Amino acid sequence: MRAGASLEAAPQTYQFDEFTLDVQRGCVLKGGKEIKLRPKVYETLKYLVENQGRLIGKEELMQAVWPDAFVTDDSLVQCTVELRRALGDHAQKLLKTVPRRGYLFGAPVVKSSSKDVEPEASDVFSAPRGDAPPAKMPRKPSDLPVARTSLIGRERDVAEGTELLLRPDVRLLTLTGPGGAGKTRLAVAITLTLAGRFPAGVRFVGLASISNPALVETALSEALDIQRVSNRTLPELIAEQLRDFGPFLLVLDNFEQVLSAAKVVAEILEACPALKILVTSRACLRIYGEQEFPVTPLAQNSAVELFVQRAAAVWPGYALTEENGAAIREICSRLDGLPLAIELAAARTKVLSPREILDRLQSRLHLLTGGALDLPERQQTLRKTIDWSHGLLNEAEKRLFRRLSVFVGGCTLEAAEAVCNTNRDLGVELFEGLSSLVDKNLVQRVDRAEAETRFAMLQTIREYAFECLCDAGELNIARRAHSAYSLVLAEEGNPELSAAERDRWLAQCDAEIDNLRYALDFLFETHDLDWGLRLSIALFRFWDMREHLTEGRARLETILRLAGNSHPRERAKVLHFLGALVTTQMDLPAAQHFLELEFALYQELGDQWGIATSLNALAITQRHRGDYSSAESNFERSLACCRLLGDRSGVARCLHNLGNVLKVRGDYPRARLALGEATEIFEELGDQSGAAWSINQQGDLAREQGDLSAARQLYQRAFSAFRKTADRWGSARSLTDLGYIDCEQGNYSTAHAAYREAIAIFADLGHRRGVARALEGFACLALARGYAARALRLAAAAAHLRKLISTPLPQDEQLKLEQRLVPAWESLTGPEGNAVWAEGSAMDLEKALQYSLEEPESLTSAAQDQ
Repeated sequence: MRAGASLEAAPQTYQFDEFTLDVQRGCVLKGGKEIKLRPKVYETLKYLVENQGRLIGKEELMQAVWPDAFVTDDSLVQCTVELRRALGDHAQKLLKTVPRRGYLFGAPVVKSSSKDVEPEASDVFSAPRGDAPPAKMPRKPSDLPVARTSLIGRERDVAEGTELLLRPDVRLLTLTGPGGAGKTRLAVAITLTLAGRFPAGVRFVGLASISNPALVETALSEALDIQRVSNRTLPELIAEQLRDFGPFLLVLDNFEQVLSAAKVVAEILEACPALKILVTSRACLRIYGEQEFPVTPLAQNSAVELFVQRAAAVWPGYALTEENGAAIREICSRLDGLPLAIELAAARTKVLSPREILDRLQSRLHLLTGGALDLPERQQTLRKTIDWSHGLLNEAEKRLFRRLSVFVGGCTLEAAEAVCNTNRDLGVELFEGLSSLVDKNLVQRVDRAEAETRFAMLQTIREYAFECLCDAGELNIARRAHSAYSLVLAEEGNPELSAAERDRWLAQCDAEIDNLRYALDFLFETHDLDWGLRLSIALFRFWDMREHLTEGRARLETILRLAGNSHPRERAKVLHFLGALVTTQMDLPAAQHFLELEFALYQELGDQWGIATSLNALAITQRHRGDYSSAESNFERSLACCRLLGDRSGVARCLHNLGNVLKVRGDYPRARLALGEATEIFEELGDQSGAAWSINQQGDLAREQGDLSAARQLYQRAFSAFRKTADRWGSARSLTDLGYIDCEQGNYSTAHAAYREAIAIFADLGHRRGVARALEGFACLALARGYAARALRLAAAAAHLRKLISTPLPQDEQLKLEQRLVPAWESLTGPEGNAVWAEGSAMDLEKALQYSLEEPESLTSAAQDQ
């Protein structure tokens, strides 16, 4: 019986930040290790944690810690100093000092009264236990939302949910309940309690911004760092990634809007025996084996506690008294114990007394009793609460409130200004209006490290606001304005951007990816081909550089299908970018097909520039296919077109690409001439980055001919040029080449430093193709130093990464790498080589990065490799 919360034992542990306060043992733990505290320092922390979110006066705190002794402020100050030092809280993020008033423990706290003895990780599943424990999978950030307030009244729910999820026969647990019931907070609390029981890791996937069930697989791929491969299903890829790592917990939040994707969940569970899934949804998934867990409203005492805590957040010192107690209890009763509704009501205590709040709430609820009866009762309840809060807004604030709902995943102030006041009819200065909505808890400020502040709505509130937008007849206008802003943002990523500007643009697109997707959905749904084509074309660079290859390909194929035979010039561009993305995926037959269609379109249009561009792209694909004769021919044709057009930049690009294929064919004199001319033209045009790439290519040519001294000079020259233009990708590429030269010349420490810097840059850029190249360099370095097993592990990790993102090495480079690794295979027995290769293939990106940066001399395994 869940109502009997008052009969439960007091919490035995409190979890906050990285720490656990174990009341039963009388200690504080971090990562399972005890932090040494003096008894009075521990008592100080315990009292503060038990009163989280409440301002504690100095007298009260001293009385609690030293009840039978007289002490001065100095004793208390010394305790807090020691406490902050022990917790590493120098910035006062956990414990804040409120001048002349006392102390406030502001960190979110999760209480737990679950049993001390829980089943071992291997008991979570009914599968028989092997001779050895499961391998440890490298931990990634779980992406769990960070709670900003303590969890109140859910101790029993956390314990019951934990117990259910630990049962071997429960692999899918769905927390169901109305919007605003606290499903996400409960899921996070359960996950934190269970994290140690899932050695393979925990991953939180928020689905609130996704309305298209087809994008669920994309969201899961991104969250689990899995690149889609055309001939493999997502469940197969997840199973491969999790194999042999033991229990893993996947948390899917806000599933109600993508319920038709429940089949994907079922398939993943079937493919991955060691996986459990925790779902939050307003409706159950209705698949075999699902265990539903209804998240019920708070009991009255807990609801009152929540109200008082949230009221104290806007009015420090607020407390439950005899005068306001009855009104607060009635408010909580009227709001059916829904946490979101209670928090919205409590925020009003900044300007209204509880009695005034109750009067307004009663009046508003009375007006809404005749509302839509076909809605579920739980939605009617929340609708009443949000409608009341909405009713406190003036007309201008209401207008802004509903128009902000057009954003998915939040927006910046600049975006809100561009979309919400296009006709200059808002009636309020946008910053003031937005600030008011934040104050009223209808919009939340979302801070991101080193990024522009964003503003977002809780999903339930956004749904309400979106209904208001539809009722006001402003939906199409708002969505078109939203699409216009998205188009402007996307088209800012034009080719003339510097490397630093490009990085900023990519970061903006990362933040706005949900809005960009939403804009494309609208333009596709309304068959707005003009804007749909422009936005699709503008996003190519984002999809390519951020390696959203599968999504980009799908979007471009869709707009191509919608366009039919119209917009021939735009279709030609789409075909060009499709060819580029598909070439990167190494689906070379499809790439050649798209590029041949592009070439035919430009021929029909008589567009000589387009013909030159398509020939160049076609030649690149042919080079990757190993058809060097056709590639050389088409590069020559493209070059001739560019010379006739007087397109100096096009001439330089063609010469650069021609030099590459001539190098592969062994025609070194012509390759040197082509690259030299390309460098001169790039420099004349002021394209220092283009010149640097051609110089780097000349280094490749010198290296191919065995002139390592000349190659080093050229790579260093290219590296300096890349650094001057802030081209980080180019800098990292030159570093990998310099690492190769150092390795060949026996300068192993210098080579390691070069590869280390390169892989750090690639990882920071999120460029997995570059990371794979650096890993291959580390593999060759390990082999040169005599560490055969380490070399094969690193090469396997690189091969696995390339397989995940479907970007294998070009044919000639793959052959060279295999030849270099032959001594490593020969120095080990067949089973030994296969075993270390399997170890490398099992590494995820984070583990591979960590392993590559280790100095082999410091590893015990390295000694075994010798």
